[in-house]
Amino acid sequence: MTTTPSRKIIVFSGGSAANSLVDVFNDLIDKNNCTLSYIIPISDNGGSSSELIRVFGGPGIGDIRSRLVRLIPPTNAPILHFFNHRLPPSSTDASAEFLTLLDLTSPLYRPIPAPQALLIRSIFSHLHLEILKRIRPPSSTFNFQSAAIGNLFLTGARLLTGSFESAIYLLAIIGGVDESRTAVLPAIVSNFTHHISAGLTDGTIIAGQNAISHPSAPTALPESPNVAIHSTSAESTSATFPPPVGSDTTQQNHHIFAPTYPIEDATLPGSLPTLRASQLQFSKSADQPLPAPISRIWYINPYGQEMHPSPNPKAIAAIQASDAVIYSIGSLYTSLAPSLILQGVGTAIANGPRFKILILNGSLDRETGGFEALDFVKAV
Repeated sequence: MTTTPSRKIIVFSGGSAANSLVDVFNDLIDKNNCTLSYIIPISDNGGSSSELIRVFGGPGIGDIRSRLVRLIPPTNAPILHFFNHRLPPSSTDASAEFLTLLDLTSPLYRPIPAPQALLIRSIFSHLHLEILKRIRPPSSTFNFQSAAIGNLFLTGARLLTGSFESAIYLLAIIGGVDESRTAVLPAIVSNFTHHISAGLTDGTIIAGQNAISHPSAPTALPESPNVAIHSTSAESTSATFPPPVGSDTTQQNHHIFAPTYPIEDATLPGSLPTLRASQLQFSKSADQPLPAPISRIWYINPYGQEMHPSPNPKAIAAIQASDAVIYSIGSLYTSLAPSLILQGVGTAIANGPRFKILILNGSLDRETGGFEALDFVKAV
């Protein structure tokens, strides 16, 4: 007979780095008969998350998805493999594969029971409808390149239900994640985007999590230099496109005449260009060092102005009821800090858990170049 867990642990972390410790934390839960809650920020704006944010707005879901999928038990391997899958790096091939998710011809569905497959398909169908509503070619498009299926699912579920928490719950239920044992809590519960900025000691300000941790070149289709739009009248537009892939490049560019469509995406007019750009390609390994150490992290609105969002009430309650808090491995300023700087989090940690544990990274990244162990402690 199993007893009801009485001890509670909180883990502050980001996405991919801390995934390597999930088995260790699961072992900790089993041996100590306790529960564990991951508190994860929603400020991620790199990879396929950036394209979803550009078109739909909403929270950065990449790290949330990464942890949820990592928690899917091995007994549910087909679902784990499904939500871990990424579409091809070719935009054309990725769009074609997404269509197989809509008509149920994707081989990823084969080992999945029909009720689950049909439920998943219904979420993708809703997402597809939302994409079609927003398409204004050639300027406003959606790029499926390298999209994580789990990210597409969470976005579709959020748009369908109007609730980020409901989307998380649905993926956890389909994946067989036991939320009474292990919970994934977003640091902020919102249907809106929350970006962060970093202030360096030399006065430099960097906007956007991806630019802080591993900057990339924008790859969004509307920003492509290969698409030039020339307005000819109030009723028509001449759009010059590059030749189709595989066509004779000696031919003249094609001209398409269509009604004038303004660029439409989910970011507000006047938003910082760096926050409007899609950042589908970046390297997590080869990062050049920052010009100066980071002195401060804060949240910004789409215009770059500082804001003070409220934390997830469930996260605050979980911290207050916990016996121990663990600061997991990952990027100090972009994985841990976005959760810790929220109003009320520091007070809850100071007055709640008895034990506070910091797990140091095995190596330094561009955010913490030259740091020693004591520097990490001081920063936290």
